[in-house]
Amino acid sequence: MSEIKRGFEPCYDDNSKLLILGSFPSVKSRQVQFYYGNKQNRFWKTISGFFGDEVPQTVEEKKEFLKKRRIALWDIVTECEIEGSKDDTIKNFKVADIKKVLQNSKISFIIVNGGKAFSIFEKNFSDIGVPYVKLPSTSPANTRFTKEIWYDYLSRAFG
Repeated sequence: MSEIKRGFEPCYDDNSKLLILGSFPSVKSRQVQFYYGNKQNRFWKTISGFFGDEVPQTVEEKKEFLKKRRIALWDIVTECEIEGSKDDTIKNFKVADIKKVLQNSKISFIIVNGGKAFSIFEKNFSDIGVPYVKLPSTSPANTRFTKEIWYDYLSRAFG
């Protein structure tokens, strides 16, 4: 039997405007104890590039960046059994209480990062009452990633 792995608490505050939801932290993210810890993942480069900022390096710099830019981060799965970092092996999972974040922030748009996160999100929150979109995963395993679509939806969220 596989061991249950736990994800992170949501990173947000009462001024957060955009919620970005991933699936579940990768092995490297769990090692550094923060979101998108794999340096090959395009997340931090894409998000900081959109704002014209330097890529934050430390967990504290990343938290400060998110707060300054009014971005909330969380994963749709809070705990599960998973093999390595492979989304397609996620099983016996608990779904995040997204409404908790919405009630305590100014979230007006949700970006769901990748297919697995989106399928779980839609199954549980299709009636959430906040506009949302599925974007291509920033994972290094996704060969079809383009930052342009991310930039398009980030400009909609912050426009």
